[in-house]
Amino acid sequence: MPEHKPASDPLLLDKLVQAFANEDPLRDRVLQVLKAIPANVQKDFIDDPRFSIIKLNFHRGTGSKLYMALPLPDGSSSRCVALKPRLSECAEPFGLYVIAHELAHAFLRNGPWGDITDPEDAADAMAADWGFPRPLF
Repeated sequence: MPEHKPASDPLLLDKLVQAFANEDPLRDRVLQVLKAIPANVQKDFIDDPRFSIIKLNFHRGTGSKLYMALPLPDGSSSRCVALKPRLSECAEPFGLYVIAHELAHAFLRNGPWGDITDPEDAADAMAADWGFPRPLF
């Protein structure tokens, strides 16, 4: 795995998790992943006003609602990573993997990575490159 040099500016990374309460364990897991990803990826997220990370509010019987910005005339769209609350309660390696996988999708804009053309495989490969491989069960 290549060595990455994350920026990890706590104040800037805190802005990315402002949708989470300070005591929310999911916030801690998201920050753990954000601190581990390369500086260029952190910068991409921090510098993009259309990027956000939120926690889905699921309600039994009614599901959840997710509000996202509409695409702009230039074709750019929202880059919202919506995470399920249970990612704070599942086994830590799995939770961190899912968070990294979803952040990889956002960074890749659901596209390929290098020679990996399938978006799911690309997000898996990038998450593994960041140190969060898919756990074996």
